[in-house]
Amino acid sequence: LKDIEFIRSNFYNKLEIFRFSSSLGRFVGYTEYGVKQAEYFNSDPSFIGAMKAQREAYCLTNIGID
Repeated sequence: LKDIEFIRSNFYNKLEIFRFSSSLGRFVGYTEYGVKQAEYFNSDPSFIGAMKAQREAYCLTNIGID
């Protein structure tokens, strides 16, 4: 169960702007704008906690389906 990862990516014009990875536990930016957004989201501990909870709510509940 530890190898399951929740990833939430945000795209604009087919370009990945930033991404949340549950294995890192934070957002990572891939463009200048994405880095700013990642810093903003990473500065909010309640939002980071909510994103970490998505792994349990979404991924772990659907393990038996595949």
